[in-house]
Amino acid sequence: MNTAKVYERFSEEIKVFIAKKVDSLQIAEDLMQEVFVRVHQRLDTLDEIGKIRSWVYVIARNIVTDYYRTKKINVAFPDEEISAEPQEEKEKTVRDCLLPLIRKLPEKYSSAVWLSDIEGKKHAEVARILKISLSGAKSRIQRGRKLLQYGYMDCCNFRLSPGGYLVGEHRDDCKVCNPKEPPVGT
Repeated sequence: MNTAKVYERFSEEIKVFIAKKVDSLQIAEDLMQEVFVRVHQRLDTLDEIGKIRSWVYVIARNIVTDYYRTKKINVAFPDEEISAEPQEEKEKTVRDCLLPLIRKLPEKYSSAVWLSDIEGKKHAEVARILKISLSGAKSRIQRGRKLLQYGYMDCCNFRLSPGGYLVGEHRDDCKVCNPKEPPVGT
C-alpha cells in the first residue's frame, strides 16, 4: 500500500478525529497534512498492513499531542478512541457524505457551515472568526446549507418533501462517499 492509497482511505476520518481535538478547521487540516507526511516517511516501517488504521490513528494522536505540547497545554485521549485492532468497515450512512459535501462547497460557505454545524459555534462567533457581519455569517450558513441540500439530492438522489425537508436514504452507488476508483495506470 502506498501513501496515496492510505491518504485516500483515511484522510476524511483522520481530519474529523483531529477536528474534534483542535480549535479550527484550518489547524485540523494542517495537522492532518502532518500526519500523512509522517505516514509517507515511515510507511516502510509498518510490519503488518492489517494494522494500518490503528497505526495512522496513533500517528494522528501523537501529532495532536505534539501540537498541544508546543502550546503548553495537556490533552488526554480516552482509551476507547484508539483501538489496537482495526475496526470492521461499517455500513455507509447519510452522515458519511456530509464532510465530503462540505469540502466541495465554495470556501466562504464551507467554512461558515463547518464552524456552525460541525464545531457548533454560535452565529455571532462564526461572524467574528470569519471577520464578517452577523447577517453575513447567517446568510453564508443558510446558503451553505442549501447547497448541501442540493449536494445530497445529486449524490444520493434525495428529494424535498412537500414540507421542504430532505428525504431519502443513502445509496451504495453514492457519488460522494463511494467515488469510482480511477482505472489502474492513471
